[in-house]
Amino acid sequence: VVPGETALAFYKAKNPTDKPIIGISTYNVIPFEAGQYFNKIQCFCFEEQRLNPQEEVDMPVFFYIDPEFAEDPKMAKIDLITLSYTFFEAKEGQKLPLPGYQ
Repeated sequence: VVPGETALAFYKAKNPTDKPIIGISTYNVIPFEAGQYFNKIQCFCFEEQRLNPQEEVDMPVFFYIDPEFAEDPKMAKIDLITLSYTFFEAKEGQKLPLPGYQ
């Protein structure tokens, strides 16, 4: 992807079980320092997705790398940015504790 140009990528998710799953995705950009230049325009992450038994879907992400990436001397040796996703089952009704509170 050329910095400043938009790109479209697809990630596959498959429910290999015999029951429906409602899941959610989070993303990660490596190397960490390049993350400030990664911009999602449209993404499936952080939204619950329902996958029926044995269903496989393509999930799109529309993004660009900020053109300032190419001007940052700290990014000069970075020629590969990896975008990865973790898709995990959402627990219906689960309340997560607030950090620092019991």
